[in-house]
Parts: sequence; structure tokens; C-alpha cells
Amino acid sequence: MIGAERWAYLGPEGTFTEQAAMSLVRRFELAESGGAVTLEPIAAVSGALAALRAGAADAACVAMESSVEGAVPVTQDELTHGEPLLITAEAYVPITFDLLVRPGTELAAIRTVGAHPHGHAQIRDWLAATLPAAVAVVSASNAAAAAAVAAGELDAAAAAPVAGPRYGLVSLATDIGHVRDAVTRFVLLRRPGPPPLPTGNDRTSLVLSVGNHPGSLLAVLTEFAARGINLTRLESRPTRSKMGEYVFLVDADGHVTEPAMADVLAALRRRSALLRWLGSYPRAAGTNVPAADFATAEAYRAAGDQVRRWTVGEWS
Repeated sequence: MIGAERWAYLGPEGTFTEQAAMSLVRRFELAESGGAVTLEPIAAVSGALAALRAGAADAACVAMESSVEGAVPVTQDELTHGEPLLITAEAYVPITFDLLVRPGTELAAIRTVGAHPHGHAQIRDWLAATLPAAVAVVSASNAAAAAAVAAGELDAAAAAPVAGPRYGLVSLATDIGHVRDAVTRFVLLRRPGPPPLPTGNDRTSLVLSVGNHPGSLLAVLTEFAARGINLTRLESRPTRSKMGEYVFLVDADGHVTEPAMADVLAALRRRSALLRWLGSYPRAAGTNVPAADFATAEAYRAAGDQVRRWTVGEWS
């Protein structure tokens, strides 16, 4: 049994991030045979990660990408440019938005609707059709918008249904997002250390930096293809140093302890293309694409044994 841990997450209470953190806590406490976790809401992603880096938190749960709006820029930029952190777990949370109001509020009385930018992206069609005169107010989180409604600062908030009871609000309209079955992927970050043990269904995340010349990105991606490694995500973010120059955030099937993944990371390091290894951790959904026959651990072992035999003069 381990001691109690403190996990920071994007607050206030009632966010989708809190839901993700709670699901990760249940998984963590089960795996650690009763290790306790205390969740601490923090007002911004950068604030949650700052608490982790400073040692005020043992882990931090933040959104990584949305099935509707794509990457969460602040998280990706923090992982790329801030002090190194390690992804140790992930969680997927279904995203459903309700229009939350103070009891007794009627639709005709709503003049302002608050939500996180990704929340507004989800409800813009409903808002345009139902409340065309309402002003969309950007909030630090959907739950922060709900808190502002409870405080009388906003008329309504688009937020997770769970935020209603937390802030004494009611749902005036339910499931108002324009994409059904929307999902957001969250990650649990820790300070650098050993990765979780391989499970056979793992993901490795990294940041690539390539030269600005023809074929540079292709050459780096060929390193993955040559080792039979399946890429599941490739996104670009500005380097912040010069217009038109980018880094690339990559997710790939596999774990750093597997020969093919270790081999490709070493090759990227030799090329000076591996800006950061962000971690190897269990997948929360889906399964790895099976490795090609030439990329299995057994294939690596057999090939290595053959080369060693040649070096001592054995040709069988």
C-alpha cells in the first residue's frame, strides 16, 4: 500500500476533467490496493501543471484532445515547451452538454451563455437556432461558467449535467451539443520517472522536431514504418521561435520496453529528431494494431542472436 496522493485537475468541481480524474482514481486505487487520492481543483490547465512541477501535487489530470475540436493547444504546448512531464495514464469521457440555469429561469430571459471555448464549439448550432440574441461568454471551464450562473454573473451555462446539482442549477435543455457521441481524451501526468509497466496494449507519445528541408518529416516517419510501428496521431504545433516552423506531436502503438519502440526512439535520438519522449502508458480504449511479423519481440531476438553468432564465426 502506498501513501495518500494529491492530484490536481482543471476545476472548479463539476468539470469533465473531474469526471476523468475520478475514473483514473478508481483505476489507480484498485491497482495500488487501496492507495488514497485527494483531488484538488485548480482554475487553469497551466495552474494544475505548475502545481505538479512545483511538487504541490503528485499528478495532474488535463484534457489532451477532443473528438470534435481536436487537440487542446494549452496542454500540448505545456508538454512541448514547459518542464518535462510524463504521461502515465489516459481516460476517455463522453461529452454531453446541458443548458444549466438558476431555478425559475425561462428561456426567453437568457441573454448570456457561458462555456469553455470547446464547449461553445459544441453548442454553437443549438445556440444560433434557439437563442440567437444571446451573447456567448468564454469561461475558463464549463463548470466555471456554471459557478458564474449560480453567482448571478451569467444567465446560463453549457456544462456537464453533473455540474447542475453541484451549483444548485437545473437543466433547461439537455444534450444540446451538435455532435452526439463526442468524447474527450484526458491524460494523467506526473513528474519524470519510470513509465508504467507494459500491458500489451499500450501507447507511446512523443514530440518530434525536424529540419525545414524537403523530405525531413518523411525521413523521420519512415523510421516508424521500417519498424512496423503504427502511428495513431500526428499533429503540428508552432515552435514559437519562427513563423512557419513546427514541432510534431505523435502517438504510436507500443511501449518503450518493446524492442521495436526502443529501436525507433534510439534512431530518432540519433537523428536529433526526438525533442521529447512523453511516456508509454496503457491505452484506455481500442487495441494496438498487431505488429508486423518482422517487428515482433521474437523477430528482434532471433535477428540479434544471428548477428551475434556471425561475430564469433558461427554461420549456422
